[in-house]
Amino acid sequence: MDITKLYNVTADDIKAVAKTYENPTEDQNFGLFLQSAVNQLDETNELLQRQENEEIKLSLGLTDNTHDLAIAQEKASTALQYTVALRDRFLEAYKEIMQMQI
Repeated sequence: MDITKLYNVTADDIKAVAKTYENPTEDQNFGLFLQSAVNQLDETNELLQRQENEEIKLSLGLTDNTHDLAIAQEKASTALQYTVALRDRFLEAYKEIMQMQI
């Protein structure tokens, strides 16, 4: 199934990425899974840095907009909670695999 037809996507880069998801092998599935986990960590780090930058701006008096700070804090908090939940699931899965008898 070509997902680009569903969303009227015309960019060649997006079509190329969509084709890599069509019939992935097991190794590719695992690689894609790990890459998405790494991307999630990168996004969480970026949101935490934005939060810290907003806090610094407010404390230095460079801005008086507390709304931007509150938004940055909430985004960072939500991303961190999600990342911690993923980590916990990974650890549970790892422990379960380690307890399997061969």
